[in-house]
Amino acid sequence: MAFPSAHHNHGDCVAHALSAAEAHCRVSGGRLTPVRHRVLELIWGSHRPVGAYALLEALGREGFPAAPPTVYRALDFLLAQGLVHRIERLDAFVGCSHPDRVHCGQFLLCAGCGAAAELDDPMIRDALTAGAERAGFQVARQTVEIEGLCPDCRADEEKTAS
Repeated sequence: MAFPSAHHNHGDCVAHALSAAEAHCRVSGGRLTPVRHRVLELIWGSHRPVGAYALLEALGREGFPAAPPTVYRALDFLLAQGLVHRIERLDAFVGCSHPDRVHCGQFLLCAGCGAAAELDDPMIRDALTAGAERAGFQVARQTVEIEGLCPDCRADEEKTAS
């Protein structure tokens, strides 16, 4: 997923993500309960990483059981199913653009607006794996988090500088 363009239809984006998650769970046998579904929908609500306590507050406002274990169990399920990724640096979650296949997480995090975009570049994965192997290290999991500015924030910064 790239950063959304100005013409991005976020409603379609969320609907596609939820439909893909439902299909994935049908195939995997995972049970996408109403709470899990709503947590996933809240995560996809923007292209910004969302923390567990923000999810907890949103669920509470909507009348769902508002206890931390409820949210953490839902997040554990969504992570196990490959439907979300955890952004370690922010202790937050983003929806997975490719839940249909196992892949490494590579994320571009905008320091300006807080948006996140997922990459799935095999060249990055392979370079990191090869470097680790040269060091005698066996990779179990890879997550790469890169901070910078998204195209919109870069354009805003360039306008301000002119």
